[in-house]
Amino acid sequence: MKILFILNDPPYGTERCFNALRLAQALLKSEPNPEITLFLMADAVVCAKTGQKTPNGYYNLERMIKSVSRQAEVVLCGTCMDARGLGDEELVEGTERGTMPQLAQFTIEADKVLVF
Repeated sequence: MKILFILNDPPYGTERCFNALRLAQALLKSEPNPEITLFLMADAVVCAKTGQKTPNGYYNLERMIKSVSRQAEVVLCGTCMDARGLGDEELVEGTERGTMPQLAQFTIEADKVLVF
């Protein structure tokens, strides 16, 4: 099964991205393993920025993205990255810049689309 996650919210301030990544991690541990793609748009692109420093005991989305990207495709909206001054060199390893036509194709191919 192909599952597409579309994340929109900022990395911190709400827990939508945190919960989306928790669900993706749980699904990746399930049998049979689904084929998962995460597409980060709007403020969610900042979830994949390297060098995040969070207080002790607080979740860190950079680490979560790294973990998920080992088994899933993680793509960021290039237009959204540009609007926030986020360069390719600042991205977590295993993630990549993407496009709206790419998101359209992911959507067409997905069995399920989850929006956070």
